[in-house]
Amino acid sequence: MKQIDKNTIIADILKIDRGAVPILMMSGMHCIGCPASQGETLEEACLVHGIEPDPVVEQLNSYFATLG
Repeated sequence: MKQIDKNTIIADILKIDRGAVPILMMSGMHCIGCPASQGETLEEACLVHGIEPDPVVEQLNSYFATLG
């Protein structure tokens, strides 16, 4: 099972599974397709959007756990 933390790069999260996109977008990160966002850590992206990163990390890891 893949796990991420708030220091994981957005591009690496998307490489794990593109199903992470809706989770990120529902969290308020609507610029996920922006080339600049691909090199940011999850924490950096959250901070830019005024989002607490820990709940997003939890949601993503819960989703990744379902992938087996």
